[in-house]
Amino acid sequence: MKFACHVEEIDISGIRKSFEGAGPGAINLGLGQPDFDTPDHIKRAAIEAIEEGFTGYTMNLGTAELRAALAEKFRRENGLDYAPSEIMVTSGASEALFLAIAAVVEKGDEVLIGDPGFVSYSAIARVTHGRAVSVPMDGRFHLTAEAVAERVTPRTRALIVNSPNNPTGSVQTREELRALAELAEDHDFALISDEVYEQFIYEGEHASPALYSENVITINAVSKTYAMTGWRLGYLAARGEALENMLKIHQYVQACASSISQRAALAAVSGPQDCVRMMREEFRRRRDVLVEGLRSMGVEMEKPAGAFYAFPRVGDGNDVATRLIKKGVVVVPGTAFGSVGREHIRISYAASMEDIKTALERMREIL
Repeated sequence: MKFACHVEEIDISGIRKSFEGAGPGAINLGLGQPDFDTPDHIKRAAIEAIEEGFTGYTMNLGTAELRAALAEKFRRENGLDYAPSEIMVTSGASEALFLAIAAVVEKGDEVLIGDPGFVSYSAIARVTHGRAVSVPMDGRFHLTAEAVAERVTPRTRALIVNSPNNPTGSVQTREELRALAELAEDHDFALISDEVYEQFIYEGEHASPALYSENVITINAVSKTYAMTGWRLGYLAARGEALENMLKIHQYVQACASSISQRAALAAVSGPQDCVRMMREEFRRRRDVLVEGLRSMGVEMEKPAGAFYAFPRVGDGNDVATRLIKKGVVVVPGTAFGSVGREHIRISYAASMEDIKTALERMREIL
């Protein structure tokens, strides 16, 4: 059987590879998902949907009720005036990312990606016949308009911005995001804003680039915010023809997101937000313990301002990750996220405080 060259050129995710070689009793600090359970009121909404027989297809865009709730969420939390008709519900943020890139990229077109950056970005660019162009972040792991501008060409079709950032935990400033949005406007390319970690910020503030440009596709999900990664429920918002063109792909690839998950997401977005505040404060506590522990070993690192990842500099990231896995601590080598990360490892502190403290003791022998 012959396979498409653009598929053979990509590899299995470096995050998944990092789990190989981990023995029994290993502490997993590699997985990027909250270790909390989905809140009860959200689970109840899903159970009620099943019992009511709400188990068929929904509109391609998603249910009217959920899109109205998401429009209200955008107004309340982001200051964005999206109409429900400008919002599409997807099977996780992963599908939303694919739709956004596939809708604007033709063969040979370029997608600008911050380095280090989430593993899916460059892979999706290649699968859609585009070319991923690495843009090195600065010493604080911020993406600057100056660095992006140096790599803009007539073939540039999209820039992906992720704040708070995976894998570094950095949070872009409002001024930086405004400059990036204006750059996209000036050169008429899409700015794809991945905002799935927006609720987990410990220093600084979240701002949506769509405040400053019409060329922005805003992507989010309930996955991280409400500990719902397995529910596979994301959403995107865009102006004008952008949504219509993404819908063309969505209706043939996915048809619609899970009806049950949409009911659960409606309860999540419209219901009490105490669960989100609780998770954020617990992640802050864990971050502080992890950073203090690593710095006590002489490890150099920026204190992450958001998300639930640390990205310390450890020398040879691949070697250290391999040695830590043998010690029973699963982390991800920084090279999984780009060449800039070769001296780093990514550590997720979405794990219990007990596991973090035990992992630090095991790390001490290596670091």
